[in-house]
Amino acid sequence: MHKSIVVFEVAGGNDKGEDGHRRDTMPIVNAIKDKGWNAEVIYFESDRANEIYDTVANNFDGYISRVNPGHIPGGEKIYFEMLSRLSKEAGLVGMSTPEEMMAYGAKDALVKLNGTDLVPEDTAAYYDVESLHEIFPKTLSYGERVLKQNRGSTGSGIWRVQLQDRKLAKSVKPGEALPLDTKLKCTEAVDNHTEVRELGDFMKFCEQYIVGDNGMLVDMRFMPRIVEGEVRILLVGPHPVFVVHKKPAAGGDNFSATLFSGAKYTYDKPEAWQDLIDMFAEARPTIATKLGEDNNIPLIWTADFMLDTAEDGSDTYVLGEINCSCVGFTSELDMGIQQLVAEEAIKRCEEAAATA
Repeated sequence: MHKSIVVFEVAGGNDKGEDGHRRDTMPIVNAIKDKGWNAEVIYFESDRANEIYDTVANNFDGYISRVNPGHIPGGEKIYFEMLSRLSKEAGLVGMSTPEEMMAYGAKDALVKLNGTDLVPEDTAAYYDVESLHEIFPKTLSYGERVLKQNRGSTGSGIWRVQLQDRKLAKSVKPGEALPLDTKLKCTEAVDNHTEVRELGDFMKFCEQYIVGDNGMLVDMRFMPRIVEGEVRILLVGPHPVFVVHKKPAAGGDNFSATLFSGAKYTYDKPEAWQDLIDMFAEARPTIATKLGEDNNIPLIWTADFMLDTAEDGSDTYVLGEINCSCVGFTSELDMGIQQLVAEEAIKRCEEAAATA
């Protein structure tokens, strides 16, 4: 055992500080060193993938990926292939593996959780443009919808879609296909701007989110209580670290809970949201079974929830998204998250070595 963990980054991108690192990278590295292990940062470059593989395979027990897939020059394919080889061929502990990033981070994770209490049962995914054109005109008849692209971040390509004609919205029969010239009111989460488009034109516009590698659109019902805020749990392994209540800016059709769109963030300890924490803890084994091939859970990940109302009038929660590709926690370093990350990473490497 080398007692050494590599942290992968890529050069450049808008998530770097003056030292060229993500602002939460060196705190992780130093926390691992404080616990008696070695930790190093290696910058991934596609044309050096084989060289990097050889170095890491021979000198490290595990890797932590701190790479936003959208920031990799030339795309994520070669990077993910190298990470998979490190886990499957060289035996390194992946944190998180490409398989976990794809399973948990892809928007269709919501569809895979259909049949659970976490998501509405009418949540669907479009993997080809034909399905979008065939099904979306019918799902709109059930009420307001939210379309989410698989790629993008900070609300880009996430659209709240409602019928502009309120009378039509009340009179349309559930399951009825709306005409292609139906006027839609479309609000994008990235900045809460609203556009009026015809249904046929809007579906044509949304084809861009489906074509290409890992392209898809998730279609789920709009949750009206999103105006009260989105609730994010940040976890290190199985441990909830804090809860962020993200409340959208007031006014109009605003529903985006990103800082860019003017949302207000409030940070709480997990016990302030104990009902949500308990519900999610109970659901985690189901999530791991449905999303993970080996029932692992990511090293650093988040789960976003929206408030809903149960039949008895009490609050309940609907899962809106899971993310584990490159969750940042720069603003929360004073909470000591880096120490928890180091402890969990070392524990996973030690457990893997003990069973090897």
